[in-house]
Amino acid sequence: MMPGKKKHSFIYFVDLNLRIIIICFLASFSTAVSAQEDVIPRDSVPPYVKDFSDVIKKMLHKKVDSALRKAEKLALLPSLGYNPSFGFVIGAKASAVKLYGNKENTSLSSIGLEALFTSKGIITLQVRHNIFTSGNKYYLQGNWQLSKFLITDYSIGTGNKKYLNNTDSAFLIRFNYIRLTEKVYRKIGRALYAGAGLSINYRYDIDDEKLDTLGSTPHYRYSVRNGFDATRYSVNALLVAISYNTRDHPLRSYRGTYADFNLAFAQEWMGSTKPSIQLIYDMRKYLSLSKKNPEHVLAFWHLASYKLSGTVPYLALPATGYDIYNRSGRGYTIGRFKGPSYVYFESEYRFPITHNKLVSGVAFANVQTASDDLGKKLFQYWDPAAGGGLRILFQKHSRSTVCIDYARGKYGSSAFFFGLNEVF
Repeated sequence: MMPGKKKHSFIYFVDLNLRIIIICFLASFSTAVSAQEDVIPRDSVPPYVKDFSDVIKKMLHKKVDSALRKAEKLALLPSLGYNPSFGFVIGAKASAVKLYGNKENTSLSSIGLEALFTSKGIITLQVRHNIFTSGNKYYLQGNWQLSKFLITDYSIGTGNKKYLNNTDSAFLIRFNYIRLTEKVYRKIGRALYAGAGLSINYRYDIDDEKLDTLGSTPHYRYSVRNGFDATRYSVNALLVAISYNTRDHPLRSYRGTYADFNLAFAQEWMGSTKPSIQLIYDMRKYLSLSKKNPEHVLAFWHLASYKLSGTVPYLALPATGYDIYNRSGRGYTIGRFKGPSYVYFESEYRFPITHNKLVSGVAFANVQTASDDLGKKLFQYWDPAAGGGLRILFQKHSRSTVCIDYARGKYGSSAFFFGLNEVF
């Protein structure tokens, strides 16, 4: 067999097996959702609180029946809208929460599923889960993704005034993407966990669309400088992690703290194109400002990724919107800013608008900074954005919300952003 054919055979083998694994996982997901019990006692939600289903039932003059009660266990939202990174979107998002132990000592577990097709040719299937066993003895965190994806690239680092948000200065990059991240934590303190895991990130069939015309692009130049094949590469790593979690709810927190620190050791023997070591962390703090109306919340988010050694391929560099739910950096497209090291801050004020909590609002601001591999330092340039939005209470017992946000950034960047559940 020719070497090229062997590589393509390997790609097909990995792709096929991951598809089979994901199909099996989705089957178990459907079973778990249909079998789950109400995770929040019905009398713990004040009777005056109304959600989307209550509005529909009132409009149709329907009484609550068993079928509707069963539907309350799962938040399922058809996706039909527009996202600046994806174009026009059609698909579906689902989220579910479940309690696997006593509510006194066990955190709520959450599972999210997303399937999307967009006008820009993106096709993606993604499953994410955060599962706590009884008494929080073990904690499982996972993110599985299979996508035909694209990003609009504006080079590396922040503060790139040369690259504005227009088609003349942007570089469209299409690629296929397989991600499989799974971590298992063991409780070692009241809210402290230690764990380890595996991360597989494989990008292939990379099509840098302007390369043939221009002969050179930021992605191509970076790949040549750092010894990568510009058409395919992978970052496969062993993970060592510490997590701290006191949030009162996984989907919409009113109070508490979340912190997750990871050392990622990319290894060539695992199939990684080049070795590297990265420190990656995610920190969140929630402060409820009112006992009477706990929905008045100040929320803070800090993401960072520092390259400690080695080299990371271009599309795997930490970037805008590369968080687990692809929601960071409202005001910019996914991948807008990237670098070997990357830091992000966001603050948000959340507040109820209607007395029945059906409609709420948010005001937010974020800022990010990234280095490059040619001398630009982290914290040398900052790119901010700010905006506001509405929240529609979709399912009151799981606190699931529909999010509609508008944000503006620098360089003329602005857009509406839609999603299911809070951004962080």
